[in-house]
Amino acid sequence: MHTANKELQVFSSTPLDPATDALPTSGPHTDFPDVCVHELFERQTAQRPDAIAVICGDERLTYRQLNERANQLAHYLRARGVGPDSLVGISLERRPELVVSLLAVWKAGGAYVPLDPTYPRERLAFMVKDAGINLLLVSASTSSQFAESAAKIVRLDADWPAMAGEQTDNLRPVATPLNLAYIIYTSGSTGTPKGAMIVHRGLVNYLWWAIEAYGAHAGSAVPVHSSISFDLTVTSLYPALLAGIAVDLIADDAGGQHLIDALKRMKDRSLVKITPAHLELLGRQLTADEAAGMTRVFVIGGENLPAETLKFWRDASPRTRLVNEYGPTETVVGCCVYEVRDEDSHHGAVPIGRPIANTHLYVLDEARQQVAAGAMGELYIGGAGVARGYLNRPELTAERFLVDPFSSEPGARMYKTGDLARWREDGVLEFLGRVDHQVKIRGYRIELGEVEAYVARHKAVRQVTVIAREDVPGERTLAAYIVTNGDSAGVEAGLRAELKASIPDYMVPSAFVFLDQLPLTTNGKVDRAALPAPSKPAAIDGREGVAPRTPTEALVLRVFCDVLDRTDLGVNDNFFENGGHSLSAARLISNLRKESGTDLPLRNLFEQPTPAGLATIIDGLAWVSTPVASTSGDAREELEF
Repeated sequence: MHTANKELQVFSSTPLDPATDALPTSGPHTDFPDVCVHELFERQTAQRPDAIAVICGDERLTYRQLNERANQLAHYLRARGVGPDSLVGISLERRPELVVSLLAVWKAGGAYVPLDPTYPRERLAFMVKDAGINLLLVSASTSSQFAESAAKIVRLDADWPAMAGEQTDNLRPVATPLNLAYIIYTSGSTGTPKGAMIVHRGLVNYLWWAIEAYGAHAGSAVPVHSSISFDLTVTSLYPALLAGIAVDLIADDAGGQHLIDALKRMKDRSLVKITPAHLELLGRQLTADEAAGMTRVFVIGGENLPAETLKFWRDASPRTRLVNEYGPTETVVGCCVYEVRDEDSHHGAVPIGRPIANTHLYVLDEARQQVAAGAMGELYIGGAGVARGYLNRPELTAERFLVDPFSSEPGARMYKTGDLARWREDGVLEFLGRVDHQVKIRGYRIELGEVEAYVARHKAVRQVTVIAREDVPGERTLAAYIVTNGDSAGVEAGLRAELKASIPDYMVPSAFVFLDQLPLTTNGKVDRAALPAPSKPAAIDGREGVAPRTPTEALVLRVFCDVLDRTDLGVNDNFFENGGHSLSAARLISNLRKESGTDLPLRNLFEQPTPAGLATIIDGLAWVSTPVASTSGDAREELEF
């Protein structure tokens, strides 16, 4: 039985469970509140009304202010028909209005569908239509993405006066723990995204566990730096608000500089949820002194975690807890965790660990029988966190959400992950890869079949196969191998433009390789292992780029070419238009610092992404910090500005 009236407790921050001899196919059975998430927030508001709940730049909202604004919007939404299992689209920047809207949709009884405003219009339109969304919460800056939508558009900035007159009191709950909380769309193997339906019961179980496991009650504000379309954000946002801690909304930027600045500005963060790729980026941009005591816990998720990624943090901030959290969107963010210990190896993949509370993990063979410790099998997940299924996809739901034959709970189901895993002898679970063609690129889950489907739409493409490559250790990228209907000249530019208009940037291949035919295995399938590595691009129109004009431009151009593995670049070529991304950007800046001896912030590359632009900045910094001799031979003091 779940404890409906259980009050929010103050938990101590303790390490996760130590290893035992038995295989822990089930996490500990614990009680958790039989209510919806917003009701737990309302309890926290009653206890700490004047505590700061939201930080956004210079703006602050207390728990009382956040709750009252969410109530006003919720009354407005309920009057317009929002109720249990109603779907409301939310497309907003990371501003206080975003948090107000998320809570308001729940208070009205509905569920939200996050619509990242950076996604192409085509993808957003599909999600709105597929979910049957009739009401969208947007702002002036995001509303243009839905100009052709038939849904009712509510602009929270312009339309707020209509809501400001609504009541500020809590609404009578109408949703139950079995009603939908949110739907997050993930990449689909058939070429279209699919929406995973998460209910309040599973979300509350995860959040209630996370508050205790991560010590979310203590420390300073939790940074919220990722899109609500990425369920990593669930860990950043909700445990803090249910435990009385503030959330710090960080503006979006491609290089993570706003997050770095925020982490430098405030120490002792309660927790920071982050992907391995971005954790490595932080390590390349911070000194050991800056890193020490930055956060109490790094919760690391989204993709496989190499132990090498943690070296900087284990050395610079040994008291910071490092937790590897595994879990598909379909089972609420995280269902399995491993806390890194001092004695753990500094090499190889970090295990994914043990199941969280009220969660069952099964490693099964092809007959769906549990395998012994050490044997590889497919991972299935059961317990409180299993989603309702996929929206409007009954066949796919039936394929992936199965009856749980190992549970005694009536109607229990388990989710077929497609992940390969094995139990170690000490009862710790290891992730071994995929049974299909799903990959993770910088934390984003991508079905290669969906990317292939979009590439195949181009009129010049006859055949295509997309794979993930790791030609530079630690940097995975997508490569598309294409057979065209004729001459391939000029196809790449048009294809790249079409893809950017249809799918998120992280799904667009970094390399396009044109072949006369795709290599095949003896049974007629594409031989992915035989696909060649992308070659270095030839110079455009047979010409090299603009040559460097100064020693600094020559140095920067050489580093550009080394990092991008190119030979044809000139000083006016854009780093990001030639295959660069956030991780390779951090590597480039690190190399430039070593080569030039200049402390160059990563943001400079995003401001000036060409060798010529960066060279100007480097020369300016060098001039500021170089002692200048007087004409009389007397040395002047070092110039400082």
